Amino acid sequence: MRKSWWKILSIVLLVYAIVGGLLLPVPALRQLQETVRNLYYHVSMWFAMMILFTISLVHSIRYLRTTNFKYDICARDYSAVAIVLGLLGYATGVIWASYTWADPNNPAYASFGSIVREPKLIGTAIALLTYFAYFVLRSSITDIDKRARVSAVYNIFAYAMLFPSIWIIPRLLPSLHPGQEGNPALDFRDVDTRLRMVFWPAVAGWTLLAVWIATLKVRIDFLKEKKWLHAK
Repeated sequence: MRKSWWKILSIVLLVYAIVGGLLLPVPALRQLQETVRNLYYHVSMWFAMMILFTISLVHSIRYLRTTNFKYDICARDYSAVAIVLGLLGYATGVIWASYTWADPNNPAYASFGSIVREPKLIGTAIALLTYFAYFVLRSSITDIDKRARVSAVYNIFAYAMLFPSIWIIPRLLPSLHPGQEGNPALDFRDVDTRLRMVFWPAVAGWTLLAVWIATLKVRIDFLKEKKWLHAK
């Protein structure tokens, strides 16, 4: 039980985020209305994605320092779960956009061309494709040592591309997202207290759940690795 407290906390936080996200009052924003509740899922999933990519980066650096294959496995598995979160964040973003930017009855309505040229959407797609290429690269190298080294170096490169493509460049360009042209997004002065009460627990809940899934995947891959070594 003492080792599983964070797993229980993850479940509690997510139940709170889902129930509170659906039932607790939210500010009546003219353009977003009730769709602002998607903040608890769309944005918090991408926050969790960034945290898992950071953990993956740390494991890649640790592999380069120690050449211990367990760090290579951890880096791969944390990246895999982070990509799933990124895709879920993208999907929830598309749903959100369909009720705001793509809805002609909504004050936030934008043309299809404006939505397609949205810098954050393009930047996020580039970031995810960069990490998809990470797995393509891994599968193309048969030598275990070389694959681990090259993958670790590429993972560092991919992470270096992550922040500019998602957070920096979109904020320097005109954007439909909050935070455009250098204006801070999720500024504590701009976000209602009622939103923060659910948003940050949601970020923690999704992150803990993702780490939980990643650790299970790591344990399974460790077992597969041991079987492969014994068979060899």
